[in-house]
Parts: sequence; structure tokens; C-alpha cells
Amino acid sequence: MKKIGIIAEFNPFHNGHKYLIDNVKKMYPESIIIAVISGNFTQRADSSIMNKWDKTKVALLNGIDLVAELPYEYTVNGADDFAFASVKILNELKIDTLVFGSESDDVEVLKNIAKEQLDENYKEKVKIQLKKGINYPTALNNALSKKIDSPNDILALSYIREIIKNNYNIDFISVKRTNSYHDKELNNKITSATSIRENIHNKDINKYMPSNSYKLLKENISLTEMYFPYLKYKIISEIDNLDKYHEVCEGIENKIKKEIFNSNSFDELIHNIKSKRYTYSKIKRMLLNILVSFTKEENENKIINYIRILGFNKNGQKHLNSIKKEVNIPIYTKFNKKMENELKYTSIYASVFNKDYFDYLIKKEITELIRFN
Repeated sequence: MKKIGIIAEFNPFHNGHKYLIDNVKKMYPESIIIAVISGNFTQRADSSIMNKWDKTKVALLNGIDLVAELPYEYTVNGADDFAFASVKILNELKIDTLVFGSESDDVEVLKNIAKEQLDENYKEKVKIQLKKGINYPTALNNALSKKIDSPNDILALSYIREIIKNNYNIDFISVKRTNSYHDKELNNKITSATSIRENIHNKDINKYMPSNSYKLLKENISLTEMYFPYLKYKIISEIDNLDKYHEVCEGIENKIKKEIFNSNSFDELIHNIKSKRYTYSKIKRMLLNILVSFTKEENENKIINYIRILGFNKNGQKHLNSIKKEVNIPIYTKFNKKMENELKYTSIYASVFNKDYFDYLIKKEITELIRFN
């Protein structure tokens, strides 16, 4: 039986995710599908539009057998950290095949580029690009013999590098994406998560999502913009200590100090701070790290010392029980003291909701494990 791994945000879970899962089931009808998902915040430094427990429930309803959480310190970080932790967790959970969405759908090309990136000569080429004042993601791409511009291909390269670098016994397969990752328009039945988030308040998004996902999404929506008053307070109250937070570097804290008084939204603040040196995503990550108090010291000392299971069905539970003695780090299906930071992040995530929903999310963080028959 194949043990398939998927790395996802499910922000929110839409028809494209269902398409990927259905294709896996067609390729490997008897497989176990294990997903590592971001929690209440995402790799693009957004609050997750749907909380992690609802994402887990929807994933299990739509064909995933076992769901594990990617910790915040690896989620809201660069692609390499995101990939390192995601692939490591899946390797510990004994997958034999990683499946990912890809714009190019050419695994051999991606594999060859990943090997090129692991060569010492590539690092020197990147340094040359950086000396020209180019931002880091563009420098990485410019140093390649073949440019990769599509976001999912870039993430796929990170996954493949981790597999090769660590000599994991994991194959990888791509499923071609049928839409643009950045597309903000709702054009087809399968559309991007970005387009759903952009249109959630002004268009009918029902047909772009499985009905069970749509129903949960409409109940309590979290949008990053809702956290701006908290961020503004945090920046002003710690105006001279911003450089202790992860990704706040090279004097950019001075720009943040100045522009926080000229900005009335997340997007406006990012626009006011943005320069050629810093990408939109990097600025967004540093602001989110300030919001949740994630420091440089915490980032330097981060370690994967547990795996948290958010939910499973019978097949997932059976697989989990069969591998427990082989796993090198603890697996928890209940809240543990090691997760206290995640409780803090959930408390911040829940802070924009009313008291009843705040209490509900905190209770779920401490007590919840989603089981499906």
C-alpha cells in the first residue's frame, strides 16, 4: 500500500485541492494519504481564512486519512524552512511518495534544477546576483540555468532538494495545476485560493469549493486585515525594540517606525515599507512575526521535537499505530506543554472574534483531535 504525502495550506480548501486528492486516489486506489498543513497562519504570512480545526475536518471529509500540523516557526518562514519541516514530518510519518501541484508538471526538469541548486557553484552565482542589489528570491532564480517563475514549482524545488539532501527514501510526483496560483479572478470551476479570498465578500464562491468546505468557511472568516489594529499597537508600544523579531533586519525597523504612523491598513503599511530589496512576502512575514512576538532567538533555536496530529480517520489511525515505534520524535494526539507557543499563536488568531468563538478556539486547541470513522 502506498503512503502518499501532501503539503498544503487549505486556505481555504477548494476544488483544486479536491482535484489533487482525487488524482492521487486514481493513481493509487489503496493508498493512505497524509497531509501536513499550516495552522492558523500561513506561509504567505496571512491569517488562515479558515481555522486549522475546520481545515482538518474538511480535509478528512474529502479524502485525506491523516492530518499533521506544521508548526508556526516553520510555516511563516521562507520556502526552505517551510519545505525542510514539512518533508521531515512526512518522512517521520513514513510516506513513500510526495505528491505536489506543479505549473510545469515536469518532474525530471525540477529534479535536475534541484540538483543544480545543491551544487557549490550555484551558491557563488547567487552571491554575485545579491551584490547587484537584487532581492533574494530573484537572485536565486537568476542564478539558475533555467528560470522557474511559478510559485508551486518553486516550492516543489524546495521539497525535492530536501528529499535529495537528506537522502530520504521518498519518490515525488506532480499533478499539473489547472489554474494560476496568483489569479485573482474567478474564471473556472477550479480556481486559486487567492481568487476565493479576494472575492469572498463580493461574489458567490460556492461553486469553487466542496459544499462541506464552503459551509464551514462562511461561519467564521479570518482576514489578515482584521489584525492591523493589534499590529499597530504592538509596533508603537515596542517602537525601539522591533529589531529583536525574526526577519526585521538591516535597519528596516526604522522604516517601520516611520511608516506605522502613516498607514491605516496592512497593505498600506507594506506598500509604504516596500523596496527593491524586500519582497512583499518578506515584509508581510516580518510584520506577522512582530504581531505574534516571534523573535530571532526563537527562530535560531527552533527544532522539530514533536509531531502534532490534528485528525485522522480509521485508516489514518491504523497507519499511525503501525509506525509509532519507528518514529524518532514524539507524536502527540493531545495538547502537550511543548505546544505552548502554538496556544499563544491561536490566542492571537482568535483575538479578532467575539468572546464565545475565542473561547471555542482556545478549548479546541487544548482538547481537540478530529476523528472520522
